[in-house]
Amino acid sequence: MKKNVFHQLFKSDIFSHFISLKYLPRWVVLAVDIIASIISYWFSDFISSQFYISAITLQLPFPIELALVLSVQIFFFWLFRTYSGILRYSGFVDAIKLLFAVFATGGTLLIVNAIADYGFGFQLFYYINIITYCITAFFCLFLIRLIVKTVHDTISENSGHSVPVMIYGTKSAGTSIAKMLRSNEKIRYKLVGFIDTDKDVTSKVLMGVKVYDLTEEIVKKHISKKARAIIVSPLKMETINPKTDLDIFINNGMSVLIVPSMSIWEGDTPSPRQIKSIQIEDLLGRPQIKISTENISKEIKNKIVLITGAAGSIGSEIVKQCISFSPQLIVMMDQAETPMHEMILKMKEQYPNQNFSAFLGDVRNRERMNLMMDTYRPDIVFHAAAYKHVPLMEDNPTECVQANVMGTKNLADLSVMYNVSRFVMVSTDKAVNPTNVMGASKRIAEIYVQSLNKKKIKEDENSTKFITTRFGNVLGSNGSVIPFFILLIENGGPVTVTHPAILRYFVSIPEACMLVLEAGTTGKGGEIYIFDMGEPIKIYDLAKKMIRLAGFVPDVDIPIVFTGLRPGEKLYEELLNQKEKTKETHHPKIMVATVREYDFDDVTVKTDDLIRFSYLNKNYLTVSQMKLIVPELVSTSS
Repeated sequence: MKKNVFHQLFKSDIFSHFISLKYLPRWVVLAVDIIASIISYWFSDFISSQFYISAITLQLPFPIELALVLSVQIFFFWLFRTYSGILRYSGFVDAIKLLFAVFATGGTLLIVNAIADYGFGFQLFYYINIITYCITAFFCLFLIRLIVKTVHDTISENSGHSVPVMIYGTKSAGTSIAKMLRSNEKIRYKLVGFIDTDKDVTSKVLMGVKVYDLTEEIVKKHISKKARAIIVSPLKMETINPKTDLDIFINNGMSVLIVPSMSIWEGDTPSPRQIKSIQIEDLLGRPQIKISTENISKEIKNKIVLITGAAGSIGSEIVKQCISFSPQLIVMMDQAETPMHEMILKMKEQYPNQNFSAFLGDVRNRERMNLMMDTYRPDIVFHAAAYKHVPLMEDNPTECVQANVMGTKNLADLSVMYNVSRFVMVSTDKAVNPTNVMGASKRIAEIYVQSLNKKKIKEDENSTKFITTRFGNVLGSNGSVIPFFILLIENGGPVTVTHPAILRYFVSIPEACMLVLEAGTTGKGGEIYIFDMGEPIKIYDLAKKMIRLAGFVPDVDIPIVFTGLRPGEKLYEELLNQKEKTKETHHPKIMVATVREYDFDDVTVKTDDLIRFSYLNKNYLTVSQMKLIVPELVSTSS
């Protein structure tokens, strides 16, 4: 019965209002401290009258005696600003301030009393009164703050205003986060424990809370019962294994929060706004791919860089990453007006010292592309413009060919004409043994730039170097599975998955673009770079993980429905053809595919025929010609 009464009390509007107050006015805190001081001195006088016998007669009546004590005490309250702190966040520093204020008062009164005693032969106070007062007042004042803090924490926890959290990591970063949680009034997290794998600290007490070992059993039986969220320290995030560590928390219904690297903290502790929910990119099941930027900087610094598809997910990230290498000019090219407009405004606002130029155009329009190349004369071209959605391209193969094949051919030919140093094409793992028009179109584009590179390098070793990059699905890119799942979850489900066994390789947008920059600036020409993206991930497992990250239970709160494979869709993607092999590069995560070489003249004839068929809007002829170039193509469009 008592529990229900207190529960209702904590849920009441009165206590909600108490919690919502940022802080009590200083005059209220000072008034409370004065009342506590009065009670403390009255208590000390009462004690001394009961147990202290003296023949000495005091010269001051008690009201005047009390007024003198309060005057001195208030002065030191003001001097040490004891009333300026927020009571519910009282800590060691506040205790020290109170200690100084009270005992400075006692010291002053003792000196004054000694002067009166030895100089004039009378005492203003009993010495024992002053000593008793100092001890009583300090404990009384600090007890008030402790009670306010305890009541606030209890009310906050029971009223839903604070979330019980544990910090994963006990080193300097973890303890700094803990200090921020306890000291910052904007934080609505209550620290209830630490987690670590270091046996030297587990089961011990740190900052007043227990340190738990990280095992699935302990998480299930103890940690998940005490905490609703886990904050992963940046030091732990660098070495963590998402599949074995973070999944334990997520699978037990806890939210996972992360804090950025200590290098970008605002001081010795992170700011509250730096605590972020973990993103699906952080759960790839492998460490983030890191690239040395030295080679990239050498190639891009003071150069004119052209990026096609600059308003898209990949293109826009390439733009952002290029900025850090100080190019002379970044030319952003795209055919989408509104995204391009937003992009140029955003870039100019965020990077006012970087030169940008926006160019609207369609890669299929050779005359327009020629104008662009003639105007800007770029040193490096990153070609990210393409149609990429498999089912849509199955229904529109002629448009796919024009954008992906002819668009690439136009830019490649013009790059040679205008003496571009490097041409980097962004391809896809769907170009390997393609089962769809989109993948085949990218493979044909690869073949064209490879054969062009071979021919031109033979004629002139200083000619344009053509480099191709292949990677899997890009997490968070426009139209990818991640934003789609997020939308479905926000709408309450169901989350649709084509097949329970479907597998995909994944790479984050920053990873993909940094790898593109690295391969593009170190390649010698003609290479197809492929990236080690770890083990492929089941889309079904990805869906379940995203549902749990959103705070729901898969197939309970949010159902998962299987819809069947879409036209042109494979259960799994490949990075290499059967006839292809790889060789190592300077970077362990980047490999070069050893692929079949093609004759440029033959490729040109077949490619021109393909483009001509596409402009006839004959799907059958178009796909048939694609199969002539890429015999392994199997498409539902033919």
